[in-house]
Amino acid sequence: MANQFFNVEFLEEARRFLKLLDKKAAAKIMANIRKSQSCIDPALFKKLTIDIWEFRTSYQGIQYRMLAFWDKTDKSHTLVIATHGFLKKQSKVPDTEIMRAQNLRNSYFKDKNSNS
Repeated sequence: MANQFFNVEFLEEARRFLKLLDKKAAAKIMANIRKSQSCIDPALFKKLTIDIWEFRTSYQGIQYRMLAFWDKTDKSHTLVIATHGFLKKQSKVPDTEIMRAQNLRNSYFKDKNSNS
């Protein structure tokens, strides 16, 4: 595969979301995430707020979203952390989903800093 701009890690809520999906839908989401790692395409990976981004997948008329954030604390290893996923049912990503991702981001960095 082409050069990867970042690696992706999944928090427990994101893994749980993928496991609950139809296998073909989950495979499509994973394929889009892999594609977004090597090409800059806002149709696949788009900034929502200063800290929160979304992986975007449309499959069989359903809009899947996985929210994520960047962890650039390791200068040689850029990570994107997928927080959780949901089915998008309106044109705008709900503020509750963005807040959930922000809270998971805060917990991630708090845990990471207390373990270092």
